[in-house]
Amino acid sequence: MLKRILIGILIIGGIFLLFKFCDFKKNDEQDITHNTNLIQQQILNVGKLIVTEGHFSEVITYKNQQKYLLDMVSFEKKALIIVNADVTVSYDLHKMKYDIDEVNKIITILSIPKEEIKISPDIQFYDVEQSQLNPFTGDDYNKINKSVKANLAKKIEKSRLKTNAQNRLISELSKILIVTKTMNWKLVYNGKDIEKESDLKTNFKK
Repeated sequence: MLKRILIGILIIGGIFLLFKFCDFKKNDEQDITHNTNLIQQQILNVGKLIVTEGHFSEVITYKNQQKYLLDMVSFEKKALIIVNADVTVSYDLHKMKYDIDEVNKIITILSIPKEEIKISPDIQFYDVEQSQLNPFTGDDYNKINKSVKANLAKKIEKSRLKTNAQNRLISELSKILIVTKTMNWKLVYNGKDIEKESDLKTNFKK
């Protein structure tokens, strides 16, 4: 009789422990799902278009000379050109690729989209001088437009516009870092563990 009672107690205890284990496993899975959803939501919040704007101005003197009769006769055209340009540097974080490892609690940034630079120049012509034998044509305007954009691209490289845009990008990405650290997850980019915002900046420049 005592033996049956002991067996019954053991069976009941085993069933109780089984239910407790299943409940623990269920809660653990729910916690992982909850954390994953929060991280995915933060990535969605970060996934937006970041735009940094700048303005540039320059003055160009354009000259072109057409020569005839063995260069004895020439016809010149020239103009003073004033350029005002609005420039935007943008990152479309909707295009960012990432991977979430729920088991090991790791989020890996696979790729960050390259910046997109848009130059919108307003070109005004002054003091235009031309002749019937050497007038301004569409080719002249195309050359001027191409030259203007090339000069502006050099100015942009020397300015802080791209750096400012990159800093804004890092600031947005650091929001993912804050969430991962809060939930004891790990953030990885370029094969490196990201512990602080400066790590993100350093690895982004590589």
